[in-house]
Amino acid sequence: MSKKFLVTGAAGFIASHVNKQLLDQGNFVVGVDNLNDYYDIRLKNWRLDQLKAHPNAKNFSFSDLDIEDQANLDDFFKVQGPFDAVLNLAARAGVRYSMVNPHVYLSTNTEGTLNLLECMCAHRCKKLVLASTSSLYAGQKMPFNEDLAVNEPLSPYAASKKAGELMAYSYHKLYQLDISIARYFTVFGPAGRPDMSIFRFIKWIDEGLPIEMFGDGSQSRDFTYVDDIARGTIAAIKDVGYEIINLGGGKNPVSLNKIISRLEGLLGKKAKINHKSFHDADLMETWADISKAKNLLGWEPQVSLDEGLEKSVQWYINNQHWLKEVNV
Repeated sequence: MSKKFLVTGAAGFIASHVNKQLLDQGNFVVGVDNLNDYYDIRLKNWRLDQLKAHPNAKNFSFSDLDIEDQANLDDFFKVQGPFDAVLNLAARAGVRYSMVNPHVYLSTNTEGTLNLLECMCAHRCKKLVLASTSSLYAGQKMPFNEDLAVNEPLSPYAASKKAGELMAYSYHKLYQLDISIARYFTVFGPAGRPDMSIFRFIKWIDEGLPIEMFGDGSQSRDFTYVDDIARGTIAAIKDVGYEIINLGGGKNPVSLNKIISRLEGLLGKKAKINHKSFHDADLMETWADISKAKNLLGWEPQVSLDEGLEKSVQWYINNQHWLKEVNV
């Protein structure tokens, strides 16, 4: 039977892919997003246009709504609910910008989550999937597993996401809400955020501009294709009690230098690199232990890094006529 889901941050990179997959399954999706200008709004509008053109678009509705606005959010639940589950993918993302404007990270990532939890209790919605981050694992032994203590966040971004996780745990214990925390590992793919490495590298290499590299490029990430992340997020809707679940590539991390080399091959162009000092808030490596996701959700990634990079470059080429105006 079709179900009705509230997806926050609906015009965002990952959420838009979650919405598509939920619609593919015949579900009803109610999307909200405040459409802030942290990055070029044209990307968000492009993603929304794809959803409005979906074969099941009649099952999708969208509202410009900020989860920080508790009063309007509560009214929204009254009118649009009841929901079978809430998938909270609304977030202020980006490690470096969180050091410039930390307050907005706390208000969106922590207080916004609290507002949703309050509305869920008031309107009898028992399931939350909360998007979190691998940035919490800074300084831990790899591969990162969910049992590691993550009490030393290196950025306001990571701290705000940890606070959201803890708030969700409190509501699980107090009000028996069923909570899945999905910790994402370096998500990439078509229509990605322009402040993330893959998007930037493709654009800079194609346009002959120097890549801004913080460090020597040996830092590595557990890159995970966006469709796999979306699939894992939807799998996490199942009843689990309260669980933190890694969603990542689960294989040996790949260095940024290797990513650049592969993109050079796909684009047929040579990269220019401008090295800068390694940023204190960055992690040198990330690597997900995904055994819990396999055992609990029956999930593991299906799209290889090479296939994902190829799809990302192809999307860029297909949309180059307007992406050339997007700042990275």
